[in-house]
Amino acid sequence: MKVLTRALFLMLAWLWILPAQADEYNDTVQRFHKADQTREFFDNAYGFALFPTVGKGGFMLGAAYGEGRVYRGLKHVGNTTLNQVSFGWQLGGQAYSQIIFFEDKRAFDEFTSGSFEFGAQASAVVITAGAAAEVSTKGTSATAGVTQDHTANKGSYYKGMATFVIVKGGLMYEASVAGQHFTYTAKGE
Repeated sequence: MKVLTRALFLMLAWLWILPAQADEYNDTVQRFHKADQTREFFDNAYGFALFPTVGKGGFMLGAAYGEGRVYRGLKHVGNTTLNQVSFGWQLGGQAYSQIIFFEDKRAFDEFTSGSFEFGAQASAVVITAGAAAEVSTKGTSATAGVTQDHTANKGSYYKGMATFVIVKGGLMYEASVAGQHFTYTAKGE
């Protein structure tokens, strides 16, 4: 009876979690779509990778992790993970949402090849202002905006990809070298 009760509880919990997870992705897409910096990317991009929440923390050695989905157009075609390890002076923790737009099929295919890492020149545009609101990719820092609606930042594609971040909370001080590494699994695999 205990096993049956646990199984029933887990099934009910799973049914409750699935809609919440779907809403998390929809809510995050809506937040990015409302931002002036990303609106035109939704209209013109071949696809995008979306991470509703990336957790980042460190004390001298830092790490970040997030799970996301990959879309071709607006169709969910696979899942992705983001891993980041950083070395250097850093202290604190932060949560943020991240979106990576793919300009064309070539960039999409490069990202979805299974294992992808940002190059040294990649950087992210931070849509909302925050203390040390930075996502480093191989040590290149992002430029923080003033507010979500009024910002001096304008994103652009670099090697077919454009990355944007919305800081959700936390405080992170850092002067570190970091690299984001992504894995991809096609939906249904």
